[in-house]
Amino acid sequence: MAQKLERVAVYPGTFDPFTNGHLSLVRRGLEVFDKVIVGVARDSGKNPLFSLEERVEMIREVFRGQLRVEVEGFSGLLVEYAPSKGSNTILRGLRAVSDFEYEFQMALMNRKLKPSIHTVFMMTDYRWLYISSTIIKDVARLGGDIEGLVPESVLARVTARVDEMRGNAAMPDAGAPDRT
Repeated sequence: MAQKLERVAVYPGTFDPFTNGHLSLVRRGLEVFDKVIVGVARDSGKNPLFSLEERVEMIREVFRGQLRVEVEGFSGLLVEYAPSKGSNTILRGLRAVSDFEYEFQMALMNRKLKPSIHTVFMMTDYRWLYISSTIIKDVARLGGDIEGLVPESVLARVTARVDEMRGNAAMPDAGAPDRT
């Protein structure tokens, strides 16, 4: 009897920070694939809130004990990284039409670079359609509540980082009278 090959998908992104939308997509990916590798991209052109090592560590905390999820940082072309992990499949999430345009372009470029790599798109859970890592960071920096939008362990890290950025200065309560 022939041995069944493991179906492995690489789910790439900067994940700065990892959101409940990302978590939902990994969980749904596990319904289709035997293993999902969360590939945390070093090279993104973005100005991250967390270092690559911190992002990898945060995501590993989220999936601690989940044997079918691997988390690691990577650098360079995704179409070179995926085969190095035994995968010919890239998993990508979609929220809106605007996501599709960008993701479609990336999938076509990846196909041009390496025709053996396939991109699988999954819609995110409707509860997370409106969130992105950028929105989460912006809301957190401005003092908004991001609880329930990111995993608990990530929430603690984002809150601590934002507090660090503020110099640990307590932000005045909007309802408190100005005492200056």
